[in-house]
Amino acid sequence: MKRREFITLLGGAAAWPLAARAQQSERMRRIGVLQVAVADDPEMNRRLAAFQGELGRLGWVQGRNLRVETRWAGGDPERIRNAAAELVALAPDVLLVNGSSGMDAMQRATRTVPVVFVVVPDPVGAGYADSLARPGGNATGFGQFEYGIGAKWLELLKELSPNLKRAGIIRDPAITAGPGQFGAIQSVAPSLGVEVSPLNVRDPSEIERVISTFARTENSGLIVTGSALAAVHRKLIISLAAKYKLPATYAADYYVKEGGLVSYGPDLVDQHRQAAGYVDRILKGEKPADLPVQTPTKYGTAINLKTAKALGLELPPTLLARADEVIE
Repeated sequence: MKRREFITLLGGAAAWPLAARAQQSERMRRIGVLQVAVADDPEMNRRLAAFQGELGRLGWVQGRNLRVETRWAGGDPERIRNAAAELVALAPDVLLVNGSSGMDAMQRATRTVPVVFVVVPDPVGAGYADSLARPGGNATGFGQFEYGIGAKWLELLKELSPNLKRAGIIRDPAITAGPGQFGAIQSVAPSLGVEVSPLNVRDPSEIERVISTFARTENSGLIVTGSALAAVHRKLIISLAAKYKLPATYAADYYVKEGGLVSYGPDLVDQHRQAAGYVDRILKGEKPADLPVQTPTKYGTAINLKTAKALGLELPPTLLARADEVIE
């Protein structure tokens, strides 16, 4: 063998272990995802797809350097708690947690594993962070809204139904956000001449019972506050509102896309996309305690014209003009 060929062969052989080491150095990282909804929910899958798509753009590829473990709890409190404990037992590098009920369960399961939360109303008031600027613990993320948004929901309902005298507030009393949202709505009700009543719901049979009972009063309407329970059973709530001719406002636009009357809230799909950026930063060494909790800066109004027509409502031109999405 010639001297030049021998040196080339040695150089190539030296490069082999270097290449192998480069591949091996990209260790597999694990993300646990707690979804409080059902696994076939199209809206929740859109959010998860946005999250994973952005992770891919940031260089985290499922099966190469990333393993994503997702648990779906179907809105059931016991399943949510079990799913949280199961994910923590997998020793993930970071957790993505959806909603207040998910965070309540996750806080019981761990105070050390890094957590990024999404779709959580008032995370400071709920105790998930010390402050927006400095969360302080093992969790940070993206707030859904401040409770004061409830005033806007009642104002919208009154604008759509000027004769409104009574509003039933559908809430989950088992989570912090339930009483919090109701309190904000209640504080503005007298100025609008509306009596508000909490409609506490924990399961589908209770949803049907309380709405059918409440619907017996004339000039009534509903406000469906943000909760995993309402999201999981939204088809039932929307169908009951239609059955009893109750105008209703909702906390997110996907209710309206599925037949609800009107909604006011932030873009929750984009919130999951942003959450991927925080997960990326934590995987690269940053701490949740140092990442500020972000709150939405833009809210949108969605209106379903078909539903309004079925309810016999005359929509104010000013409301239609300022709506971000009008569904025919």
